[in-house]
Amino acid sequence: MKFQIEPKDNIFYIRLHGKLVAGPETQKMMEEVDMLINEPVLLCAVDLSDVKFMDSSGMGVLVSLLTKFRNRGGELVLIKPSDHIRKLLIVTKLNAIFTIAENDNFAAQFLKESNF
Repeated sequence: MKFQIEPKDNIFYIRLHGKLVAGPETQKMMEEVDMLINEPVLLCAVDLSDVKFMDSSGMGVLVSLLTKFRNRGGELVLIKPSDHIRKLLIVTKLNAIFTIAENDNFAAQFLKESNF
């Protein structure tokens, strides 16, 4: 997996590419988020549009990210998960805890209107 973290308009955009599974890159991303989350930014949008595979450890990563932001009074949104990832979220009932946005604009609008 490859990732990019882009701060923009008080939102961290995490762009994931490849397979969302446990590994050194996933650990590196979580460490970077831990360092950045101490900033005043409490909103996050995770772009899953280029993630074609996710296993249970990948689901754990998403839940962990959501928990990190919510524990600090923030929020997290998933952007445009593929059909396969959407099905996994439904089967695991994680779709009940994550908000899904179709693009960056909808993600930003939801996050800013949530008053977090």
